[in-house]
Amino acid sequence: MTSSSHGLLVDDDPLYVRTLQRSLARREIETVTAHDIASALEQATRSPPAFALIDLKLGGESGLALIQPLRTLRADMRILLVTGYASIATAVEAIKLGADDYLPKPATVPMILRALGEADENGEEHEDIEPPDAMTPISRLQWEHIQQALHETGGNVSAAARLLGMHRRSLQRKLLKRPSPERDPHR
Repeated sequence: MTSSSHGLLVDDDPLYVRTLQRSLARREIETVTAHDIASALEQATRSPPAFALIDLKLGGESGLALIQPLRTLRADMRILLVTGYASIATAVEAIKLGADDYLPKPATVPMILRALGEADENGEEHEDIEPPDAMTPISRLQWEHIQQALHETGGNVSAAARLLGMHRRSLQRKLLKRPSPERDPHR
C-alpha cells in the first residue's frame, strides 16, 4: 500500500479492530475504524479507502450490505469480508455483491496482506500461497459458482449472467480469469 492509501476496518468487536489497526500501523498501513454500517459509510464517503475489511456480522446488521455502497464509492477498492461463520453460500453471496476475498476470522495481518496482494517484510509476494489447512480460495468458489450457472443455462453466457445477477461483460471478464488449481491440503 502506498503511504497515501488507507484502509477501513469495520467490526463490532472494538478490541479486535483496535488490535488489528495497531498491527497494520506497524507495517505503515493507515486505517480508520467503524463499528456499524452507518459509521462505515460516513468514514468511506469522507475519504474512500483503498481497501475495506468488513465483518459479516455487525451486531444485528450484515456486513454484506456494505459491499455495493463501498464499491460505488471507489471501484478499485479491495473489499475483504471476514467472518467466524464461514459458509459457501455466504462466500458466493459476497462475491456476487462485489467482494474481492473472504477470510476466516480472526483474520491475521499476513492473511490480510496476502488477500491485498501485498509483500511481507522480506519483500516477498504471498498472493498465491495458501496455508495447508486453508479454506477454499474465494476465486475458486466464484469460478465453481459461475460454472454451475453456465451448466444450468446450457452454456448461455447472457442467461448465466442474469442468473448470477451481473452484467454479461462482467461475467465474460471473470471467465477469462480462471483461478489456479485448488491445492490438496493432504499432500
